[in-house]
Amino acid sequence: MNTTAPKAYALAYLREVDLGPEIVEYIERIDETLAPYGGRFLVHGGRITPAEGEWDGDIVIIEFPSAAAAEEWYASPGYQAILPLRTEHSQSIAAVVEGVPEGYRAVDKLAVLLAG
Repeated sequence: MNTTAPKAYALAYLREVDLGPEIVEYIERIDETLAPYGGRFLVHGGRITPAEGEWDGDIVIIEFPSAAAAEEWYASPGYQAILPLRTEHSQSIAAVVEGVPEGYRAVDKLAVLLAG
């Protein structure tokens, strides 16, 4: 069994972004906040092809080696210093979500769901 902690992802859904100097500064500075925590962009506002529902914004997904690393990044002084540049100039929601271990299958979730 794989005992390595699964990767984690910082997710954001951004709507009504005011692409002014504050957002430009946020984008220019975010990479330097990610590096110490092993974060890397997987998705950064790429083209969305809706399959269900209405998508009226941009998606950002940043991968981290663990949930702890993602949470430490979000709480870090470096990221907290630039966070208002995004939150005060866009409508957005964000979260950290833990990934699944290597070899995971959807049916593995049944054991968790049915045990509770």
